Amino acid sequence: MFYTAQAFLEGKGLSFSKHAAVIAAFGREFAKTGELPAELHRFLIDASEDRAEADYVATSEITEDEVDVRIQPSQAVSGHCPRTAGHAVRHTCPPSA
Repeated sequence: MFYTAQAFLEGKGLSFSKHAAVIAAFGREFAKTGELPAELHRFLIDASEDRAEADYVATSEITEDEVDVRIQPSQAVSGHCPRTAGHAVRHTCPPSA
């Protein structure tokens, strides 16, 4: 999801090097404006929190059910790619089914 969010931002000529900056800009540029559903921003935030926990908490475990919960939103984010005007997005995101 993170790379998809980066692709959306690159489609608007925006580039960021830190995860937090990408997430904040995605919310500002797409969710807050209503260009994309706000829930996609929430999915991105949740996935980032899960990633940080997995990277930095020694006892962190993720179940198969939790993986499934993250896969569905990531497919939802990718599903919006072709409808976003921006050269980088059209060429970075997978085609919709």
